[in-house]
Amino acid sequence: MSKLVIVESPAKAKTIQKYLGPGYEVVASMGHIRDLPKTLLGVDIEHDFKPRYVDIPGKTALIRQLKAEAAQCDGVILATDPDREGEAISWHLAQLLKVDGSENNRVTFNEITKSGVKQGMEHPRRLDMDLVNAQQARRILDRIVGYKLSPFLWKKIRKGLSAGRVQSAAVRIIVDREDEIRAFISEEYWTLDALLADGEKGKTFPARFHGTKKGKLKIENKEQADAILKELESAVFTVATVKRGTRQISPAPPFITSTLQQEASRKLGFAARRTMKAAQELYEGVEIEGVGALGLITYMRTDSLRISEDARKEGNEFIRERYGEKYLPEKPRYYKSRSSAQDAHEAIRPSVPSLSPDKVKDSLTSDQYRLYKLIWDRFIASLMANCVHDTCQADIAAGQYIFKASGYSVKFEGFTVLYTEGKDEDEEDSGALPRLDEGDVLTVKKLTGNQHFTQPPPRYTEATLIKTLEENGIGRPSTYAPTISTILNREYVEREGKALKPTTLGEITTRLMEEQFPEVVDVDFTANMEHQLDSVETGKKDWVKTLDEFYTGFAQTLAKAEENLDGERIEIPAEESDVVCELCGRRMVIKSGRYGKFLACPGYPECKNTKRIVDDTGAPCPKCGGSIVAKKSKKGRKFFGCSNYPNCDFVTWSEPSKELCPRCGKTLFKKKGKNAGLYCLTEGCDYEADPKAKGDDKEEAEE
Repeated sequence: MSKLVIVESPAKAKTIQKYLGPGYEVVASMGHIRDLPKTLLGVDIEHDFKPRYVDIPGKTALIRQLKAEAAQCDGVILATDPDREGEAISWHLAQLLKVDGSENNRVTFNEITKSGVKQGMEHPRRLDMDLVNAQQARRILDRIVGYKLSPFLWKKIRKGLSAGRVQSAAVRIIVDREDEIRAFISEEYWTLDALLADGEKGKTFPARFHGTKKGKLKIENKEQADAILKELESAVFTVATVKRGTRQISPAPPFITSTLQQEASRKLGFAARRTMKAAQELYEGVEIEGVGALGLITYMRTDSLRISEDARKEGNEFIRERYGEKYLPEKPRYYKSRSSAQDAHEAIRPSVPSLSPDKVKDSLTSDQYRLYKLIWDRFIASLMANCVHDTCQADIAAGQYIFKASGYSVKFEGFTVLYTEGKDEDEEDSGALPRLDEGDVLTVKKLTGNQHFTQPPPRYTEATLIKTLEENGIGRPSTYAPTISTILNREYVEREGKALKPTTLGEITTRLMEEQFPEVVDVDFTANMEHQLDSVETGKKDWVKTLDEFYTGFAQTLAKAEENLDGERIEIPAEESDVVCELCGRRMVIKSGRYGKFLACPGYPECKNTKRIVDDTGAPCPKCGGSIVAKKSKKGRKFFGCSNYPNCDFVTWSEPSKELCPRCGKTLFKKKGKNAGLYCLTEGCDYEADPKAKGDDKEEAEE
C-alpha cells in the first residue's frame, strides 16, 4: 500500500509525484473543498461564531474519490501550500477524511524541487491550529461584514453591491486621492534653462537657474522671468565652484509578494491577478525540456527578504562565471525585512538559480517566461556589487545669479549590467558633464524661460495602490490581487489607462460608508484589525474573542445606521453621454447592467431605446472600410475588430494608428515590445515602418 499525499493542484501533484516516486500517490484537492454556504451567513454569532461549513458545490465526486483513496492507502500526508489558506485546506481535508490532526501528517514545501520536497517530507508536523484559526477568523469576519453590510447597501443604493473589510478601505484610499486632485489649486511657476558649452571642445550641457548667491529664488510669473532674462543678456557665465565625488547605488532586494506585483505592473503591464496566476504556475511546477517537471520559483506569498545560504552560494557562482569576480560585493549583502513581516518563508527567488531564463524560455508560456525573467534578474542582481557613479556638481555664476548643473558618468556598472528597478513616475535623469574647472568661462548657446504649473498628486495605479496598502498595513500579500479585482468588478473603480479612478458609484458608496460605518473604511482601524488577526496567527490572541470584540461595536453601528436612514434611498446620478437617442431626441445616459455598461434613453418607460457602448478608434477597417472598434474578450483582454461584424470578420490584438500605409493606403497598426513600430495587416502587403521589426501574426480574439 502507498501513502496518499494531497496537494491543491494537478500541476503541483505531477511535479511532487516525480520526486517522491513509488510508494506515494499524489492527488489534488483542487483548492478548498469546504466553505461557508453561499446563500446563508453560515455563522452562529450567538454561539462563539461557530461556522457552518458545507462541501463546495461541484466537488461531491472529488470528495468521494478522496475518501475512497484515503481508505485504501497506508496513511494520508497533507501537503497543501505553506500559509494559513493552505493550513485551512489541510484541516478541512483532515476533518472530511477522518485524519488525526494531532499526528505528524502535515508537510510544507518552500520550493517544489527535489531537495525542497525531500526536506519537507523529512520534517512532518502537526496541523497548526493557530494558522487554521487565523484563517477562520478572517473568513468569518469578512463574511459578517459582507453579509451584514451588503443588504444595507442594496436597500440604500442599489442591488448587487458589496462591502468588505479590505476592499472598502482600498476604495476609500482611491476616493480620497480623487478628492485631493479636485481640491488642488494649480500655481504658476517658471524655470530658466541654459544650454552652455565649455570653451575647449565646445561640448554642450544644460544648467538650470537656481537663484542668487544669497539662496534659491522662485520665479512666479512671466514678467519676473523676462526681467531676469534681460539682465542675463550681457552676463558672463563662469564656473564658480565644482564638486566631484562618487555615489554608490545598491541593488533592490529580491521580491516579496507586494514588490513583485508592483514591478510586474510597472515593467510588464501585468494586473496583480495575472502576476499571481503566472507565479503560482511557476511555483507548482512546469515541464522543462531536458529537466522534467520542476517548480521554478520559491513560494510566492511572502513578506520576508531572507534567502537561503545555498541559494546565495549558487547565485554567486553564476555571477562569478558569467560576469567575473569583480561583480560580487566584498561582503555578502543581507536585506532586513519589515518589522511586521511574518518571515515564514524565503523571499521569492528562482529555486535553481543556475537555470537562467534563456535555458527555460522554450518550455514556458509568454507570461511565465516574462515573470520568471523578472524574478531571476532581480534575485541575481540583489547579490551583485553596487553600481558606482562619478558625480559632478557645478555652480555657474552669471552676474548676480547662480545656475546649477549636475551630471554623472558610470564608473562601474555593477548590478545594472543585468537589472534596474522600475519607477512609478518619470524622473529626470542627468547625463555626463564635460570637464569643468573653477574659473572656466562658458559660452551661452541658448537661454529660455519655461512656464510650468504645479500638478495635483497622480491617481493610484495598481502598483502604487499595492504599495500604499502595504505601507498602511491593510490586507496581506495574498489579498492585494483579489481586492483590486473585486473593486474593479463591482464598478467602484475603473481603469483610465494605468490609473485607477473612482466611479460615481464608488464615491457615493464610500461617502455613505464614511458617514454610517466610519471604522470599516478607516485606514488605521483596518490596519489595527489586521494586526489583531496576525496575533491570532501567532497564538497571542484568541480568535473567538477577537471576533466578539469587533462584532459588539459593529452590530451597534449597523443598527444605528438602519435607524438614521430609515426609508431613505440614495439615487446614483446617471452619467450623460454625447449620443442622441434617434427615437426621441434625448441625450442618452450610461447605465450598468449584468453584462457591463450600456446606453439607455432617460425617457424610459416612454422610450425604451438602448444601445451598446462602442469604443470607436476612428481608424478604417483594412478589410471592408468600416470602423475599427475596441472590444474585450471573455477574459477582459482588449482587442480590436470591425464594427460591421459578423459581415466582416477582421480582428486583431494590435492597436490601430491614425496613419495609413504608404503602399496600400490601409490602416497601419502599432506593434508593442522591443521592436515597436507601425506595420500593415492588409493581406498581401508586408509594409513595416521599422525595418528591424518583425511582423506579428494576427491572432483570433477567442479568449
